[in-house]
Amino acid sequence: MSYPQKVSMPGQVWGLATPDASGPLFLTSYNGRNLSTTVLSALDLTGTVLWRREFDGHPSPPRVSDGGTVWIAHSGSGGQMVSELDAAGSVLRSITLEHASHEHLGAFVLLPDGICAAWLPAARRRGVEAGRTARVARYDEDGTCRWSTPAVLDRLAHPGVVETSADNDWQVRPMKPWTPRTIEVSHREPLLVSGNRIAATFADGGSGIAVTFFLDTVTGQVIATTRPGPSARKAIAGPGEFLIGSQGYGAFSTARYGPSGIVTDEWPSHAMMLVDRHGYIRGPESENVLPSRSRFRGLGPGGTLRDGPALSGYYTAYPALDRDGTAIFWRDGRLLAVDADFEMHELFAMADERAVMSRILLLDQGQVVFALQNELFIFGDTGLGPLDTGSWPCADGNLRGNPVMYQ
Repeated sequence: MSYPQKVSMPGQVWGLATPDASGPLFLTSYNGRNLSTTVLSALDLTGTVLWRREFDGHPSPPRVSDGGTVWIAHSGSGGQMVSELDAAGSVLRSITLEHASHEHLGAFVLLPDGICAAWLPAARRRGVEAGRTARVARYDEDGTCRWSTPAVLDRLAHPGVVETSADNDWQVRPMKPWTPRTIEVSHREPLLVSGNRIAATFADGGSGIAVTFFLDTVTGQVIATTRPGPSARKAIAGPGEFLIGSQGYGAFSTARYGPSGIVTDEWPSHAMMLVDRHGYIRGPESENVLPSRSRFRGLGPGGTLRDGPALSGYYTAYPALDRDGTAIFWRDGRLLAVDADFEMHELFAMADERAVMSRILLLDQGQVVFALQNELFIFGDTGLGPLDTGSWPCADGNLRGNPVMYQ
């Protein structure tokens, strides 16, 4: 395989998406050290920059519509906004979603007839005033709110969270139930939509303990919630079905939730999950332990596990899965491919310790694209097939970076 092409971006990359396997690529990044400006860049598959646009606000991942336009969230005179741009970089429309002045847009996804958004009761890392709560809302195409549902985080508790106290001496004891002082959306897949169900995850900003709310897509009614636990990877498993991972504070597991919000299967592993067109789940384990104890794992029916190769290192670019069952990802300075037989192959290696990585995109003729920090890597000649057509063959579930699955 040839050496990758590298393209420098204006700053650290925050998101990467494309309308389809032929491009163009849309990236959001910082503007150098300016952390309050979003740069949206468009590139072709040769790495040529087609255009760049700047917007106010901290970068968030771009979302690409079925029609090939790109949407981003940003700040505006009316508060929190989303804007749609065409392939030439022209702004087609900007919408101020109905919200209170104190609210902060945590995440949004594109629906066939509008937008679904997760709102925080205060800006990131800011204290929450009494009586204010997170919420999930659905909007029509003009930004009019169709429904809004509170997502109340109250009296959280998890056995792995501890506190220290001074009586006669210092000791560590389980933390009593608490109400979050700051609330964040989960930074990993905070908002997923599958058919008639929405999975929205909100977390205590101090501990990372989170709750996922399952809502009805049409009415906004809360169907069920998960027990509080350490927020980790999530994925769409099928129509109305989700995989919710837990990792940290002694937890290391994944549960499958059906449309009723009830657990239908559970595994003693947590991974960057890939779900192929046959419903089989696999991926590199993700655990906050060094030296690494992680393996590439398969998650089978009835909580069964299939052992794959051991993995060195820690930081991992979320993999992509081709139609032949080969997963490709960057980890420990190597571009790795694990085939359908769980045999691992090293495609490329270089000394690189950068920890900030984008997801992997698998494009035309086996091209592999991802970002490390502020640099885009474009690999050719990988021998990989097209992206699998399952419910979650890559992070965000599709090349468009829009984690929505229609029934």
